[in-house]
Parts: sequence; C-alpha cells; structure tokens
Amino acid sequence: MNNFIFQNATKVYFGAGCVREYLACLTRGAATVLLAYGGGSIKRNGVYDEITGILREEGKTVVEFSGIMSNPTYTKVQEGARLARDCRADLILAVGGGSVMDCCKAVSLAARYEGDVWEDFWARLGVIEVEPLPLGVVVTVAGTGSECNGGAVITHEGKKIKTGRDYPQLNPRFALMDPTYTYSVPKGQMVSGGFDTLSHIMEIYFSPPDEDNVSDDLMEALMGSVIRNLRAAIQNPEDYTARSNLMWAATMAENRVVKMGKQCDFQVHNMEHQLGAYTDCNHGCGLAVLHPVYYRHICQAGLPKFVRFAQRVWGIDRSGRDDLALAQAGIDALAAFIREIGLPNTLKQLGAKEEQLQQIAASCPISQGSYRPMTSEEILEIFRECYA
Repeated sequence: MNNFIFQNATKVYFGAGCVREYLACLTRGAATVLLAYGGGSIKRNGVYDEITGILREEGKTVVEFSGIMSNPTYTKVQEGARLARDCRADLILAVGGGSVMDCCKAVSLAARYEGDVWEDFWARLGVIEVEPLPLGVVVTVAGTGSECNGGAVITHEGKKIKTGRDYPQLNPRFALMDPTYTYSVPKGQMVSGGFDTLSHIMEIYFSPPDEDNVSDDLMEALMGSVIRNLRAAIQNPEDYTARSNLMWAATMAENRVVKMGKQCDFQVHNMEHQLGAYTDCNHGCGLAVLHPVYYRHICQAGLPKFVRFAQRVWGIDRSGRDDLALAQAGIDALAAFIREIGLPNTLKQLGAKEEQLQQIAASCPISQGSYRPMTSEEILEIFRECYA
C-alpha cells in the first residue's frame, strides 16, 4: 500500500430513532440554528416537524435556509453565508442528501471567511486558516457519503464549472443517520444515489496500486453489498436491512477509509461534473451513462483489476475466456445492472445536446490517478459514444 495519513473528525449516530435520541444534546450551546434543506420533501415526510419540534423544545431560534438545489451553486452558497452572518447562527444543521450537505460545508466556510471562497478554495486548492461555522448533518438520502468528509461539489453557474474539494476542516461535527428517513425517497432518486455509491467505490478500486491491499478487499465487499441491497430496496422500499446497508455503504465509500493507499481515478466524476455544469443533469444518472463506456476504453491498461472485478464482484467464471474477454464480461455485467435498475444509458436521455459535447469535453479536468490518463479528444470520443 502507498503511504497515507488518515483523519476523520465526524462523529456518527446511526440507527432508527437516533435523531430523537441525540439531536437535543448535540445542539446544546447553539442558541441560533440555521436549518438548511432542499425542495421541501422533509416537510411532506414528517422529518421537518420532528427536527424543528426538538429544536424549539430546547429553546433554539430556528432560521431556515431552504431551496438548496440538486447541483448547489456558488450563488446559493453566498446566500447561505449572508443569512448565517445576519442571524448570527451558532450552528448550521443540514438536513437532506449530498447537495444540501455540500452546500452547507461551503456556507460554513464562507460565513467566516472575508474573501472569495470560490477563487481561494474551489478554483484552486487553498489552505483554510479560519474556523468554519460548526456544521451538523441529518442524512435523508443515501449516496454521496458527504456526511463523513469535508468534500463539497459546487457549481459556478457563470463560469460553467462544477468542481469538488475535500477539506478536513469542513467535516461535519456530527452526522445523524436514521435509515427510516430514506423510506420516502422516490425510487429514481434512491437508485441514483445507490449508483453514486457504487461509482465512488469503482473510481477508487480501478486505480493503482494493484498489489494485495486491504482497500481493494474492502471495496469488493462494499460493491457486492451495494448491488445486493439496491436490488432488495427496489423490491421493498421499507426493507430496513437493505436501507441501512445502503446508507452505511455510502458513508464507507467516502469517509476516506477505502481511499487509503490508493491513487484514485475519478475521471468519470470529472466528466460528469462538467456535464452537469452544462446540463444540470442528475449526478447518478450521468455516472451510469459514462462508466461502462469509459471502462471499455481503459480496461486493457488495468486488465488484471478488471478481471478481478468480473470474478469477485459479478461472480463470472472464466469458461474458456481469455483475460480481455473476461474483463469485458465484467463491464457488460455492470452495464446490464444499470439497465436492470432503470438508470439511463445515453446522454441524449439526460437532455444533453450533441453540439455541446465538444465544449464540455474540452472543459473536463484530467485525472492523474487512472490506469491511463485521458485526453480531451478521447473524452469527446467517449461522450459521442454515450450520446445515443
């Protein structure tokens, strides 16, 4: 394994009823709470009433920061920072999925930083020297794993750039994770989130080193768990075992544990982020379209790992196949699973326009951790293969 330093400061409270049990004590000392959420689904499913009831019983002043979109923008971050400063918030409580959590991490920094957080921390990697506003999260959608890292993906709508940075100082202080809160998530959103988890794991797995290492062993188990439990949750959306496993798998994929000692790829994420910056498409859906085609492009460069993926994750036996045929069978199994769970398989289905592809491809950052670095020309070729 490569050398690494591991850090994770987020304390997790996991299981049914954890919000009722722990939220009051976790918010002690915070007189004013900035309650952040998205489009209002938490008001329909009862989560909003439960959380605001607990906060008000504790005598908190609750200030709402709502309307956080699925691809949070820098404009929205600035809005939240102004609100946090104006109300003198002591704590941000982000209730929702990855978009809400990502936006609030950026808000927690922007509320305390006097400069331009986009230019100083997202356009380039910066050094955080201020103390961000404390942040806690209540997870209602599993998928991104944002609850246990300092990562935040933000879109600058004016520049048409969507990018993520991971700063340990932006880790939430605590994460409350009640799998029953995910029961009311629509099937499409649940499936998209589950595939996002699978994508995170694959982006780490398909990268050097390939020598025997703990991270790869853990990721094979996690990929199998996501595939198995996603199928179960589709059959029964209130299968607690399946929902709890999907929720924790999402956290495990992005709490930095399985990244240790790995170079990580994330080229597909780079491509999807720019696709999202131009089209505002669903993140998990974009990843589902791109992954199989990208892997067909690089599988020969990482052939032993793709063979291992076919055998250990999908259970495909050799049956007279050579290594390349076996690797391709594993990619075919991934593509078949994407179709099985109802995710799209063309960029046209996502609303992308063919004339946009060249500009999007040219804007994609190139990953240095992949088996074979891409060029803008090959990225464009992949986009065109994915189009229809």
